[in-house]
Amino acid sequence: MEWDRYLELFELDVARLRETGARDLGAAVPSCPGWTAADLLLHVGEVYLHKVEMMRKGVWPDPWPPAPDPAGPAAYLDRGAAELRGEFAARAPQDKSLTWYDPDQTVGFWIRRMAQETVVHRVDAELAAGETIAPIPDDLAVDGIDELLVVHFAYSVSKWPEEFGELLTSSDGRAVSIETGAERRLVRTRASGVEITRGEPGSAAASISGTPQEVFLWLWGRADGAALSFAGDLELVERLRALLKVATQ
Repeated sequence: MEWDRYLELFELDVARLRETGARDLGAAVPSCPGWTAADLLLHVGEVYLHKVEMMRKGVWPDPWPPAPDPAGPAAYLDRGAAELRGEFAARAPQDKSLTWYDPDQTVGFWIRRMAQETVVHRVDAELAAGETIAPIPDDLAVDGIDELLVVHFAYSVSKWPEEFGELLTSSDGRAVSIETGAERRLVRTRASGVEITRGEPGSAAASISGTPQEVFLWLWGRADGAALSFAGDLELVERLRALLKVATQ
């Protein structure tokens, strides 16, 4: 995706998140057990400000977090979004920035990550409000699937394998095919790591298929999979989803 496209979608999703989340700050967020809509807005505002500090100072912010905005959670989200927006405008995507993902230490990493962070939490706000989830553009959803699998899952397994415990150590290398139209990814998990490749679904022991939005939501734990098609070893499918949950905690 082009950088301008990420920023365009970020603006749309943060506006939707703010409008939906602020409507009932006490609403429970079913996809984030224990959170209310107020907690959700505070969390996203804090995430934005944290990334701003990382880009500005090149170190992990400490002490952290800053004091909440006395005007409330929506104002805190507004502050974070405004500062993040300004930081992106002042920098080029290729500029250096500290990130937690060793292969990419650029501002562009945060542009992509914050676009994906925002759409996931926009969905959380909609779920809390009991509203129909607004469409996620195919390009953002497909990109989000790749980011989740490569940046969050495969990288986390390589960096912190102990976090995955028996789910990882007992993995036998059989592949799960994830299919969104013509796009196919094979996810092969072994105790030694994760391999993400593009390939034919016939080489997989199980498959997940559906629209980009529905696959994206299921992989992120924001949908029950009723709109998807599953085939093959369903225990392998559930293991993958459990591993992804660990990777995104």
